[in-house]
Amino acid sequence: MKTIEDPAVLEAFKKRLREELIETVRLIDESREYCVPVELDQQSVGRLSRMDALQRKAMAEDITRRRQYRKIAMEQAISRIRDGEFGYCAECGEAITVRRLEVDPTFVACVRCAP
Repeated sequence: MKTIEDPAVLEAFKKRLREELIETVRLIDESREYCVPVELDQQSVGRLSRMDALQRKAMAEDITRRRQYRKIAMEQAISRIRDGEFGYCAECGEAITVRRLEVDPTFVACVRCAP
């Protein structure tokens, strides 16, 4: 049975987090082009096209914001691995099951303490 104290398990989580972090940063950088201000000149762009552009911009901003939150969560998880705190519940201090961390390695609470 895998445990959080196993160095190989910790290394696997660290590798997974780093790979996802790299991909998330790439996606954040890529989405910047979709978050540029929408042109106000209705002569060059029709009203519906402008509304579509505004909606796409809003959706791109929301996706970017969620990716930035995810990036922070991954950086914090990597920091917890480095500090020896990864895999322990922030509320009760008990070990979080490896199966739960496999779902999302950024979890900071065990099943009992999770909101």
